[in-house]
Amino acid sequence: MGRIEYSIMSDDPNHIAALEKAISDKYGDDTIQNPKANWDEGKEKEYLAQMKELYQKVKKNDQWQEKIDLNGIKVSKKLFNRDSTKCCPVCGSFARKAKDDVCLIKFDCCETCFEKYVDGREERWIEGWRPNENNKNRS
Repeated sequence: MGRIEYSIMSDDPNHIAALEKAISDKYGDDTIQNPKANWDEGKEKEYLAQMKELYQKVKKNDQWQEKIDLNGIKVSKKLFNRDSTKCCPVCGSFARKAKDDVCLIKFDCCETCFEKYVDGREERWIEGWRPNENNKNRS
């Protein structure tokens, strides 16, 4: 079998004019104009300012969302730029590891208390349950 070629693009000026007319009839005259026809220096400066603003927002957003994988948990890189001086409100121990920082930020307790009281019972913890003295001694 022979190869059949069909091309919309053609060097025939009559074919090109017919395509432009059909597009213009269907979608309007603006669709066949050269994009530079209505472009001037003012629009160019406005466009460049908008692009600069957009790229600044994208860069800021990328920095905010940059994550580090810490034992299977995605943590914002910004969390590691600060000193760990917070102590666990449940047991009173100071955060020693990065995972303690993660648990303190997310659940307001250290990793040990997370494993003891929160893991598997997140809903109860989020609703406000905290261990009292009797619960601490039993666990």
